[in-house]
Amino acid sequence: MNRAFNRKKDKSWMHTPEALAKHFIAYNVKFLGHTEVDQPKGTEVVKDAVRKLKFQRHIKKSEGQKIPKVELQISIYGVKILDSKSKEVQYNCQLHRISFCADDKTDKRIFTFICKDSESNKHLCYVFDSEKCAEEITLTIGQAFDLAYKKFLESGGKDVETRKQIGGLQKRIQDLEAENSELKKQLQVLEEQLMIAQVPPGNSMSSKTPTDIFDMVPFSPMTPLVPLPASNGSAPPPPATPSEISSYIMDVRSRRDLFGAEPFDPFTCGAADFPPDIQSKLDEMQEGFKMGLTVEGTVFSLDPLEGRC
Repeated sequence: MNRAFNRKKDKSWMHTPEALAKHFIAYNVKFLGHTEVDQPKGTEVVKDAVRKLKFQRHIKKSEGQKIPKVELQISIYGVKILDSKSKEVQYNCQLHRISFCADDKTDKRIFTFICKDSESNKHLCYVFDSEKCAEEITLTIGQAFDLAYKKFLESGGKDVETRKQIGGLQKRIQDLEAENSELKKQLQVLEEQLMIAQVPPGNSMSSKTPTDIFDMVPFSPMTPLVPLPASNGSAPPPPATPSEISSYIMDVRSRRDLFGAEPFDPFTCGAADFPPDIQSKLDEMQEGFKMGLTVEGTVFSLDPLEGRC
């Protein structure tokens, strides 16, 4: 393994200072993962971490899992690890927390760095796989350290504290963005559940007219009678007027029964409707009812005006 933190006065770097100070240098690599280490630096420390992560990667590869591709953004403020497709920041390793960086001379594709986690204060070793760019990436991180150190000397140490505050704010922004994304997902789930549980207004039970045990609408004198539509689907006829009702009654009275006789109507029958002998008998019976009947010495009066017996 090769240390990359030796700053020499005659060292010629690969990038311009402005590229790392005002922007960043990006590399597309494969991310083998990270693991906790006991020491903040040391060649043997990173060798053990590389062997451990390679073994874990072989197991995952046998299970069909591919090595994830990420994008490294290197600047004087740190090393960011982003998803290669979505560009979402997965890890933000601030430069003042990186204590060791090295590439593997036996395997030109592997390079690592050790960074102290801001939350757990544990030292984590990050391992990457790059196609013949491991040494270049290591030198780029070394150049970022050199520029950051010069800027530290020029500012009298004030810039370090500013970078710490900026790093803390960036971490807070990432946490808030992740929380906001989770809340949006929960809100979408709740909206879908609400749409499923919502009953359409046409099928609401509250709009249905109450009925009795025979499934009939109870009569209410305050409720107007509404004509029902005909069975053929046509509109119901308009309500009849009093004159139409009277005409209908007269028409019914003028009809005859099956035997050709006029139907009996108690409201229209009179004295002229019976023969004289029958009419005289009826008159006698009616007079007898008015005079009263004597049964065993008791008089029963059927006169409704007297109201006594």
